[in-house]
Amino acid sequence: MKTLEHLSGKNPTPLHTPLRAPLRRSLGALALALTFGSSLSGLTQAQELTDPTMPQILDLDDRAATIDRWLRERLDTLIAPLMRREGVDMWILVAGEYDEDPVVKTMLPATWLAARRTTIMIFHDRGEEAGVERMAVARYPVADLFPAAWNPEEQPDQWERVAEIIRERNPKAVAINTSEDFPLADGLSAGMRRKLERALGSLTERVVENHNLAIGWLETRTESEMAAYPQLVRIAHAIIAQMFSEATITPGITTTEDLRWHLRQHVSDLGLDTWFHPSVHVQRASQSAFSIANMSLDEGDVVMPGDFLHVDFGITYLRLNTDTQHHAYILRPGETEAPKGLRDGLAAANKVQDALLATFKSGRSGNEMLAEARRTIEAQGIKGTIYTHPLGLHGHGAGPGIGMWDNQGPMKGARGVYPLRPNTAWSIELNAEAPVPEWGDQQVRFMTEEDAFFDGETVRYLDGRQTEITLIPRQQ
Repeated sequence: MKTLEHLSGKNPTPLHTPLRAPLRRSLGALALALTFGSSLSGLTQAQELTDPTMPQILDLDDRAATIDRWLRERLDTLIAPLMRREGVDMWILVAGEYDEDPVVKTMLPATWLAARRTTIMIFHDRGEEAGVERMAVARYPVADLFPAAWNPEEQPDQWERVAEIIRERNPKAVAINTSEDFPLADGLSAGMRRKLERALGSLTERVVENHNLAIGWLETRTESEMAAYPQLVRIAHAIIAQMFSEATITPGITTTEDLRWHLRQHVSDLGLDTWFHPSVHVQRASQSAFSIANMSLDEGDVVMPGDFLHVDFGITYLRLNTDTQHHAYILRPGETEAPKGLRDGLAAANKVQDALLATFKSGRSGNEMLAEARRTIEAQGIKGTIYTHPLGLHGHGAGPGIGMWDNQGPMKGARGVYPLRPNTAWSIELNAEAPVPEWGDQQVRFMTEEDAFFDGETVRYLDGRQTEITLIPRQQ
């Protein structure tokens, strides 16, 4: 595996310098920009990354066009297979304005920042030939994706119109989004469910609680999304690389709190979003090992030579999310590399990554993958912790749970037994803990997180992984 060389590249971009020209592009040119001149099949784990240049970031209208194109593709290609896999011929999603079902939120066009009034979306599978019918039982059609199926002048009662549609189409199973184990699949509120059941009357017996539809929709990545996803990760890596540099960090003056807000400001200047407040922390000699539980209590340390830095950072762009954790070391006068104990510790974390990725096989549960990976690292004498999660339309995405930082045993409930499926993105999040001889055998935690894609056969990193500690100042 090659190093993330761009993390120590030259000429980092200053925080407030515009990172793209105010250039208008046609959608044809945008397609080339999004694929970055490479195909998904070329994104191998051994891909050499030598260019720290920030990829082109689209203007808002071009982002909207891309989001809507992807959304139409998702609706046209994912819904029918999911419903047939689950044996469901109707799926009803209900959202109130500002109280959207998480799934509904991902089905709204880019110009809809929230549902309007009560928005009821219905999928009806009419079979292989006719395909899936989409409709909105609402005051407004949902763009041209969900045609309006309710005329209030003819039927004043919105919920009664839902009942009419069900009687007209006579489905055997009507799925709703409720789940005790997956919050992202539990979008039907108690109040909306009561209204639905009152309207359906005896038809309520056809209603089935099915979280697999919601999870399947959220977790599955399309080819178009995956053509662009590596660039999202590259953007995040480029932002981290700029922060982990002498252009941003002045030892003895810069604090970790400065760096957290630096990341927030940089993301804002780029017109992007973060889905969580960035985390930057220090481990150093004569200081107890970093505590994940106390991350939010850290008010900031002044960064000094000899410090081992850690960042946890993610962006949201084109409705997709990234999640990355990397390390850097502040060189002491006369040093040209990080202490060997720190380098060995990162190598141990890379071995935990290898052990986990070796368990990725379709159909396996998160609990099975965790147990197998733990057996491997324990046989290697590595003290590691695995807490890996799906990634995509949400940072902590829908799908199997593979361990938790505070529980390395089997995960209870459906999350622990839900199967790994193809065409899913992952945040490979974990750590290794090891003594550093140069620090008097002090225990140090090496926390890594890299984004990856599982195609059903292989799993690969989207923009490489960190195998060498970033040095500050950077060595020429």
